[in-house]
Amino acid sequence: MSIAMEALPDDDDLTLSEDDRRELVQWTVACAERMLPLFLAERPHDSRPREALDAAQAFLRGELGIDEVRERAFACHAAARESTDPNAIAAARVCGQAAAVAHMAGHARQVPRYTAKAFPGDRSRRDEELAWQRMRVPERFDHYVYDGD
Repeated sequence: MSIAMEALPDDDDLTLSEDDRRELVQWTVACAERMLPLFLAERPHDSRPREALDAAQAFLRGELGIDEVRERAFACHAAARESTDPNAIAAARVCGQAAAVAHMAGHARQVPRYTAKAFPGDRSRRDEELAWQRMRVPERFDHYVYDGD
């Protein structure tokens, strides 16, 4: 189905339909997977961000409900609060926001924002990662994610 035939998401709707959230979760998890090594570099034994992404994947497979995914996302944000390195903090936040999209699509808007914070002092790497994300966001969600609020 082409974008012209598919309904564009309402920028004011932070929840969206479950089908829309599932489509966005695929993208946010792909983005977060690339950020996870930044967290693990500081906290290699802290599994909470990985568990949040695994829960989001389980949601996509119909194996976990939204409440369980939200719990993992909350735990991921706790891991961010316990970190001291700005790269690790931002990476954990990306992972938590990515998983939280299962509950509320508006969390997808935070993925590029926290990604940008993960590379203080390395503009080239930041721009490269943000470009990678933007090239892969489902086309009909581009405006929703990047300009929706």
